[in-house]
Amino acid sequence: MSLTQPGSGGSTLVTAFDAARSELEADALRGAGGRAALERYADRVDAMLRQLFSDASGSDVPVAVIALGGYGRRHLCLQSDIDLLVLFEREIGKAEERFLRGFLNPLWDLGVVVGHQVRELNDFERLETNNAEFLLALLDARPVAGLRSLFDRFRTLFHTAATHAYILKSLLELIDQRHAAFNATLYQLEPDVKEAPGALRDLTATRTIAMLTDPLLLRRGPADPARVDQAEDFLLRVRSTLHLDAGRNQNVLSHDMQERTADLLGYPGAEPRQRVERLMSDYFRHARIVTRALDWARKSAPLPVGPNLGLSRDGIRFLDPILAARNPATWIGAFQAAIDHHTEVSEEALSCVQQHVDRYRADDFFPEADDRVALLRLLTPRAGLYERLSEMHDCGLLGRVFPEFQAISWRVVRDFYHKYTVDEHTLLTIRNLERISTTTAPERVRYRNVLTAVAEPELVVLALLLHDVGKWRDDDHAVESERMAVDVLGRLQLRGDARDTVLFLIRHHLRMSLVAFRRDTEDPEIVKNFAAFIGTEERLKMLCLMTLVDVEAVSPETLTPWKEELLWRLYVDTYNHLTQRYGDELIERNQAGLDELLKQHPDDLSVAEITRFLEGLPQRYLQLFAREAIYRHVRLARDIHPDEVHLSLERSGAAIWTLAVATLDKPYLFSNICGVLSSFGMNIIRGHALTNPNGLVLDVFQFTDDERFLELNPEAHQQVLQVLERVVSGQADVTNLLRGREQGVLHARSASRFAPVVRADNEASGRYTIVDIVASNAIGLLYRISRVISRQGCDVDLVLIATEGEKAIDVFHITKGGSKLTEAEQQALTSDLLRTLEGSL
Repeated sequence: MSLTQPGSGGSTLVTAFDAARSELEADALRGAGGRAALERYADRVDAMLRQLFSDASGSDVPVAVIALGGYGRRHLCLQSDIDLLVLFEREIGKAEERFLRGFLNPLWDLGVVVGHQVRELNDFERLETNNAEFLLALLDARPVAGLRSLFDRFRTLFHTAATHAYILKSLLELIDQRHAAFNATLYQLEPDVKEAPGALRDLTATRTIAMLTDPLLLRRGPADPARVDQAEDFLLRVRSTLHLDAGRNQNVLSHDMQERTADLLGYPGAEPRQRVERLMSDYFRHARIVTRALDWARKSAPLPVGPNLGLSRDGIRFLDPILAARNPATWIGAFQAAIDHHTEVSEEALSCVQQHVDRYRADDFFPEADDRVALLRLLTPRAGLYERLSEMHDCGLLGRVFPEFQAISWRVVRDFYHKYTVDEHTLLTIRNLERISTTTAPERVRYRNVLTAVAEPELVVLALLLHDVGKWRDDDHAVESERMAVDVLGRLQLRGDARDTVLFLIRHHLRMSLVAFRRDTEDPEIVKNFAAFIGTEERLKMLCLMTLVDVEAVSPETLTPWKEELLWRLYVDTYNHLTQRYGDELIERNQAGLDELLKQHPDDLSVAEITRFLEGLPQRYLQLFAREAIYRHVRLARDIHPDEVHLSLERSGAAIWTLAVATLDKPYLFSNICGVLSSFGMNIIRGHALTNPNGLVLDVFQFTDDERFLELNPEAHQQVLQVLERVVSGQADVTNLLRGREQGVLHARSASRFAPVVRADNEASGRYTIVDIVASNAIGLLYRISRVISRQGCDVDLVLIATEGEKAIDVFHITKGGSKLTEAEQQALTSDLLRTLEGSL
C-alpha cells in the first residue's frame, strides 16, 4: 500500500516516519540507542524511500537512489541528515526533473534534512578533487532503490586504486585539520562525541583507512576489534541521548548533558557527580581505544597502488592474500607496482605466489586483453625490471607465464664461452638493456638515445626473454627459439608487425654481431646487403640494442670497447644507407608486399582505390607502415577536395602518438603542422611527408606528449584536431599559437647549446637533395626549419627526425620544381637556415 495514498494528505507517510522516530526515541530514552537501534531506524527509512521512489513519476532514464555517509553505514541518528545520491544513467531531462520533485518534495514536507547529490553516471569517469568529504561519503554508498546494476557500474567507475590513494591522502589531511581544532587531545572535559579526537569521526576514519588499504589491518592492530566495536556502540548510545534531549544535531557532551546522559545510560551512584565520573571514565577509556586504533591504522596502512595491492614498508603486498590466490591474473600487477614505486615485492606476496602458482596454466595469467597489455607493459625497460623478473623467476611465476622459459631454467651449455646458466644469461641481457635506459655514461648515451627512439621497446625485452629458449636442446637454437616463440605470441595474441618483429629479432639475434665482428664493414657492399636484410630503421635499432646487451651478458670480458665501437659503426653506416636513399624508388606493380596488401583489402576499399592512392609513393612506404595503417591512410584520403583537411590522431604505443594528415598540397603545410604540435608542447620524434603525382599530401607524425596534455584533458584530442584543421586550411595563424610558448622557452633555455650545422648533399640520392641539420633541440625547431625550406620555394618530400640528448638531427629530402637543387640554390638555402638557427641560440 502506498505511503502517500491519494487524498490521504501524506498522512500515511507521516505516520510511518513518526513511528520509526518514536521507536528510536524510545531506544535512546532507555540508553539503548546504539548500533542495533540505528540500523533498525535506517532500515525503516530505506522502506520509506523505496515507497517514495515507487510513487514518484517515472524517469525516462534508469535511476538509482543511493545512501551515503552515516546513512550509508546504517548509523542514522535521530537528528542526522539523510544523505542521498540520486544517480541517473545519462543526461537528465524534464521527466527526470519531475521524478526528483516527486521523490524529494514529500521528504522536505516532513521537515527531514536531506543532503542530496544528483549526478549522471559519466560524472564518475573523472575524479572530483575539489570535494574530499563527498568522496569520503561515496565510500559508504549503499543501494536503496532503483536499478541495482546502475549502482554496480558506479562502484566499478569509482573504486580504483588511484581514487582510493587520493581519498586516503585527503582523509589524513582532514584528520589532522580536525584534531588541530581540539588541540590534538582526546581528553576534553566537554567532548564532541562526533568530531573530537577519539570520537566517532576517528572511529569511522580508522575503518575507512582499513577499507581503502587492507581489510585485515585492524585485526593485526593493538586493539581487539571487539573492543573497537564496543567503543562504537558506546559513542552511538551517547550521541543518541544528545540528539534526543536537544531535538537537533547537537553532539557536544556538555556538563549539563553529562548528568542527563549518565542517568539515561543507567550509571550507578548516589550522587550525580559519581554517575558523571563513571560515564566520563568510560568515555575516555573508549576514546583511547579508538585513538590507538587510528594511530595504528595511520602508521601501518599500506598505500593503495592497484586492485588488492598495497605499498607497505616491506614492499608491494596483497591486501587480501586469499583473494589473490584465487585471481592469478592480478599477480603481474604486483610486480608492475613494485617497478612503478621503486620497491620490491614483499616476501609475503612472493610466498603467496609460490604456494599457489602450480595450480594455474599460462593462459590463466592473462585471460583478458587488458591482462595481455599489462604483461607487455611490465616488459618495458626501466629501472627495477631485472630484479622484478628475477623475483618472478625465483617464485616460479615466470616459468608458468612462459613455460618455454622454464625449459632453460638452470640449463648449462658447456661451450667454454658463456659464464652463466642460460636462464641467468637471458635475465642479464634484460638487466643490461635496463641499465642502458638510465645510463649517463658518455660512451653509452648514444645507445640510450637509440633505445629512447624505439616506439615499442617492450618488444625488445620480449624477444630477449625468448631468444635462447631453444637452447633446451642442442640443435640450432635460434630456429628452435623462433618456433617456440610462435606459441608464446599466439597466447599473447600479438599480431601483425609486432609479431613479425619479435620473431625476426629472435631468429636473427646473432646476425648483427656476425657482420660487425667478422665482416669488413668498411666495404660498402657489406653494409648495403645488411641494410637490405634489415629493411627498416626500427628493426635496425632493436637488433642493435639486442646485440649489444646479448654479447655483454655472455661474460664481463666479452664486449670489449673495440667491439662496442664496431657495432656502433655498423649501426650508423646501415642507418645512413637506409635513410639517404629513402625515397628514391617508387612503388611498382610487382613491389614486394603490394600483392598481399591488395589481396587482403577490407570490404570497404577496392583494389583500384588502393592502387590509385599508392601511385607515386616511395617503395619504403610499404615497409614503414603496417597494412592496417595503410588502409586507414587510404580512407583518410578518400573524396578529398582542395579546401579540405582530413585528420586522424591515435595512440600507437605506451608513450607515442601518431598524427596522419591528408590534404591537397598547400604552402607551408609541413611547417604549419610542426608549429601546431609544438604549440601544444608535443615532442616530434618522427615525420614523413609523402606526395603522389595527383597532388595528394600525406604527412604522418609520431610524437610524445611529455606534458600529458592529451592524457589529462578529456577534450584535448578534439581540440588538437580542430586547431590543426583551422591552421592547415588557412583559417588561423600558427605563429600566434607559438609565440607565447616560444617566449617562455627562450627565457628558460639552459646554457648547454650547440652551434648548428647544415649540410646539403646532391650525391646520396638520385631524386632528392638531402639536407642534414644538427641543432640544439628546442620547441618550434622543426617549424622554423621547414618554414625556411618552404620560403626558399622547396618542397619537403620526406623528413627523418632524431634526437640525441639535447641535439636534434633532422634529415630533409627536398626538391625544387620537381628537381634537385642547384649549387646556388643549395647555398641560399643553407645560409638562410643557418641565419635562422643561429638567431635562435
